[in-house]
Amino acid sequence: MASRRRVLIMGAGGRDFHNFNVVFRDNPEYEVVAFTAAQIPGIEGRRYPARLAGKLYPDGIPILPEEDLDRIVREMHVDEVVLAYSDLLYDDVGHKLSAALAAGASFRILSPRETMIPSVKPVLAIVASRTGAGKSTVSRAVVRELVRRGLKPVPVRHPMAYGDLEKMAVQRFEKPEDLDKYGVTVEEREEYEQYIRMGLVVYAGVDYGAILREAEKEGDIVLWDGGNNDWPFFLPDYTVTVVDAMRPGHELLSFPGEVNVRIADLVIINKADQASPGDVDLIKRNVRRVNPRAEISVAHSEVTVDKPELLKGRKVLVVEDSPTVTHGGLPYAAGYAAAVKYGAAEIVDPRPYAVGIFKEIYEEYSHMGPVLPSTGYTPRQRRDLEETIRNTPADVVVLGTPSDLTRVINIDKPVVRVSYELKIVEGPDIPEIIDKFLDRAKHKISNK
Repeated sequence: MASRRRVLIMGAGGRDFHNFNVVFRDNPEYEVVAFTAAQIPGIEGRRYPARLAGKLYPDGIPILPEEDLDRIVREMHVDEVVLAYSDLLYDDVGHKLSAALAAGASFRILSPRETMIPSVKPVLAIVASRTGAGKSTVSRAVVRELVRRGLKPVPVRHPMAYGDLEKMAVQRFEKPEDLDKYGVTVEEREEYEQYIRMGLVVYAGVDYGAILREAEKEGDIVLWDGGNNDWPFFLPDYTVTVVDAMRPGHELLSFPGEVNVRIADLVIINKADQASPGDVDLIKRNVRRVNPRAEISVAHSEVTVDKPELLKGRKVLVVEDSPTVTHGGLPYAAGYAAAVKYGAAEIVDPRPYAVGIFKEIYEEYSHMGPVLPSTGYTPRQRRDLEETIRNTPADVVVLGTPSDLTRVINIDKPVVRVSYELKIVEGPDIPEIIDKFLDRAKHKISNK
């Protein structure tokens, strides 16, 4: 019998585990010797548990730091490095490819066809070209329209596998207390809370084959809610890709964001109200060049706050959704836009007052503007977040993150919460999009 091909999966606590589960687990042709971890602090140094890894891995699989890639490839005799995470610019992909080749391994990216799981239920996928494109506004609008039509959507969120992997294999969130029960991070709360507030059940976890089977039992429609700019884990009947008008050109400069543009049935150019008409036109040309069959809609992201009277003439600290302003590459997001819109006298720069992990984050992401990312993957990071907010001499804290941070940290200043909603101003609107999706998936609906 030929020896098994030795594989290292390069990831960030999400797609890496999914790719393993659907392609490598129980596959006698391969031996996955390790995962490497990047992007998310604190997930390396653990193991992918034996219970999830299958019978070929009775001791589980180590998760090691990506910065040790060269040593790992050489010492563990790796034949093949598989790239399995998202929101990279093409320069980043090229550097990782070169590092793997220089260490002596081949380099591979698994395709959507290899990694998408088919469903017996209609699947509508909402994905993006970059983190922070405004995908959540689209997801909320889609869910409202499905519910209005008497359908029961079940959102399934892209993984954020940062905790106890075995315990979080299949997670079901129905009420706010479920977030506390699972001990989810701030970043996970940002994604799950919006659906819980809408009265929906949302699934996430690690084993997306098992998750899909549970979601199919729960509702009429499976809504794939993509993370970063990853493509769907489930085979969609209709795909909506959200691109960011504030980052023109990135729809063809990021991986796997360009893949999502190319597979889209409809592309929504979001935040057009915050960009120039020339930028929107450039994005349209780029989309049409690589995917002429896709329809295009243009949308505004309408920002509002719950207590506008607290902002006018005040000194404000803005807390933004972390991935958007860190590896997403934006200098600011909805919180900053809201503070300006509602007349803040000064947006206080938190960088001089940052402690712990936030000092490191500002050094790593020098593009970031005078905002504080909502990073809170660990208890220590949440304490650093709380202390940085306390140190910053502001009158009011603006929460641009969709998560209610007051549930997980103590904020000793008045809080203003930001909301943002989609308004399509050109092209197919949400009811038309749902019509097209249901028509595409009618063979599944008729077989119910």
